[in-house]
Amino acid sequence: MPGRPIRAILFDLGGTLIRYDHMGISRAFWWGARSSYRYLCSLGYRPGSYWSYALSSLIRLRWELLRSGWKGRDFNALELFKHIGSGKGMCLSEVQWEELAWTWYEPLARLAHTEPDLQTTIKILSDQGLSLGVLSNTFIPACCLDRHLSHLGLLGFFAVRLYSYQYPFRKPDSRIFLAAAGQLGHQPQDIMFVGDRLDWDIWPALRLGMRAVLLAPDKGRSVRSALSSGAMQITAISQLPALVAQINNACNSHCA
Repeated sequence: MPGRPIRAILFDLGGTLIRYDHMGISRAFWWGARSSYRYLCSLGYRPGSYWSYALSSLIRLRWELLRSGWKGRDFNALELFKHIGSGKGMCLSEVQWEELAWTWYEPLARLAHTEPDLQTTIKILSDQGLSLGVLSNTFIPACCLDRHLSHLGLLGFFAVRLYSYQYPFRKPDSRIFLAAAGQLGHQPQDIMFVGDRLDWDIWPALRLGMRAVLLAPDKGRSVRSALSSGAMQITAISQLPALVAQINNACNSHCA
């Protein structure tokens, strides 16, 4: 029996809307360290030698990531920058702190990629009358992720954007999915969740009654357990408009 029509779509960010080059993360870190160091120097600060600055940043980042794993919640990298900087006598405006965060993130953004027709696909979904949102596990500040989405021409389509560091819980905790549903203004049963991970995206969405769509560009990837549980699979986000139309047409025909 057909279910309820889809009225909203929630997207995972990293690995789904934006695909980061995981092989290049180490390279991006060192580029970000150099860029942020130069930015601080341009403001008149002398954060010690470059290598001391970069290595201490790397150690602190790894420590915070370990703590996140233990605590089950993500940290706010922007607040971390402020804490470290203020301890070294730095007094930056909010705009400058956010620019510092961007100097760290921008090299990673340059290594990321999206589907070539992503903006067109998202616009089609929006034109179908769907509410669109982003739900992501991340420690990267909203100012950076929103700026990246803006550069991609996508920000205006996502009025709802939830980043896990803003909450005391993260995916796969059902509370963050329910928080996203509340901001979208729809019941979970009316929402489709699109993600690339079974554990963080597909299973929790299904448990709440959402439609779950696994993005698996590798057709050889084993997704039998996901599909047997009621999830759907796509190999590209560009397939979503047709999938949503098919589901909603079936629901409308059944109701009629």
